[in-house]
Amino acid sequence: MPLPRRRPFQHSKGRKPGPPQRDKPPSKDHGWDPVAAWYDKLVGETGSDYHQNVILPAALRMLDPKAGESIIDVCCGQGVLIKPLIDAGIGRFTGLDASPRLIEAAKSRHSANPRVSLIVADACKPGPWTDASNDAATCIMAVHDVPDPVALFSNMARALKPAGRLVLVFMHPCFRIPRKTHWGWDADQKIQYRRLDSYSSPLEIPITTHPGKGTGEQTCFHHRPLADVLTAIGKGGLAVTACEELHSHRRSQSGPFSKAEHRAAGEFPLFIALKAVKL
Repeated sequence: MPLPRRRPFQHSKGRKPGPPQRDKPPSKDHGWDPVAAWYDKLVGETGSDYHQNVILPAALRMLDPKAGESIIDVCCGQGVLIKPLIDAGIGRFTGLDASPRLIEAAKSRHSANPRVSLIVADACKPGPWTDASNDAATCIMAVHDVPDPVALFSNMARALKPAGRLVLVFMHPCFRIPRKTHWGWDADQKIQYRRLDSYSSPLEIPITTHPGKGTGEQTCFHHRPLADVLTAIGKGGLAVTACEELHSHRRSQSGPFSKAEHRAAGEFPLFIALKAVKL
């Protein structure tokens, strides 16, 4: 995961520029290192339940990795993409993350593989990794953790060869906003609906990573409306060529609300996956 910084948001054309709104003042920003052990336990080498059943299958399907290719995973965390990409026969995997502890977790599992290179780097800053040497790039479940999306996408574009491709998977900004979207039940219509309390305003939302423990560790979720994300991709020198909206694979137990819950699960996507190419 990336190490958040407090930087101004990029706004799409036509919206009055200004600082992002905040749900409440976040605690002092310490990035993902303080929660690295918790996150590694949650996701691990192969990913969470959602990684395994929804996120990674979509990412690999859109990426369509080829034998011998060089692929860079930006904000790689502990490296959930490493094994499936190496198993697909790619020639070189580069993973970068701003959290030294998450990179160490990835190295503990994959440092012996000569095809794997893992580095600590800020995805929002150019570095040796932005060298136009990669056939493809990925950023999985981290776009909403990065404070400067234009810098992120610009650097990812610089890391790609001409016409190189990019795959992003992140929380769906229309339906999954922490503390701003909720499930509701309409007893008259007997439907489960999705309530949105906010959408168009960019938000920095502090997330408590150990709820109930009282230890106070937080990360920052950067919500942006979809238009802002797409505009940032274009400003970064990339063009979106495909999109998939990803729904939950989970289904509730049989009961009086299960039919409505199943229908809602198929109507409101959890994640969005985008494929883009370098212009």
